[in-house]
Amino acid sequence: MDLQTLQSRVFADIAQFIGNRRGYAFLARADNMVAVTNGLDHQDHELLQESIANRYPVTISIGIGTGEEPIAALEDATNQIQTVGSAQDQSRREVLAGITRKRTTSRDVQIAHFDVNNATSRYTDQLNAFDSFIVIQRAYATLMQHLREQYSGLSFFVGGDNIISIVPEITTDDYQEIIQYVASTAEVNLKVGVGCGSDAAEAGISAKYALETCRHREIAIHINDDGVNLSSKEV
Repeated sequence: MDLQTLQSRVFADIAQFIGNRRGYAFLARADNMVAVTNGLDHQDHELLQESIANRYPVTISIGIGTGEEPIAALEDATNQIQTVGSAQDQSRREVLAGITRKRTTSRDVQIAHFDVNNATSRYTDQLNAFDSFIVIQRAYATLMQHLREQYSGLSFFVGGDNIISIVPEITTDDYQEIIQYVASTAEVNLKVGVGCGSDAAEAGISAKYALETCRHREIAIHINDDGVNLSSKEV
């Protein structure tokens, strides 16, 4: 359990560091993390490496990538690290590779916040803790794979019944297809709020408010564009 504790603490510090600079960090495989760092420069990434090295008996390598689609940016970032050497290479320490880019528009980042409909009443209050966990994870796995394969988006489970997805600009009809696919494949109904911004924090809060609109109006999809409603669709 010492390793589990160490990994959770390292992630917490990375998430806090990036979050304080208006970015988002997500846990992938515990020893692998994915972050949206629009607005952070090269020096910010260096400072993160220094902070972790000072606090823990481990160091971190960072690859920075950009792209029109989330998966393209992640593949670029991953390649920056992989070209230096294997993850098991003893000489690969504290790699910082890739080029940061400045914020350019209010649409640099698009975030979709998915939420399971009536999760508390249907699952949390009806099933035991593990079976309800299975249901939510089944929905997450289905969404994660479908959004990646069909729309080049990246999805991350962030606790409870919430999934945050980094997405390209896709339409209301696309989101309708995604929700219907998860419903038919995983037998779980979702709703989604979508927002955009110059950084992850701006896009994320816009997506949060869009999701609250879904809950208030009892609709499945709500998309914000700089805080202005683009489109909604009934459940």
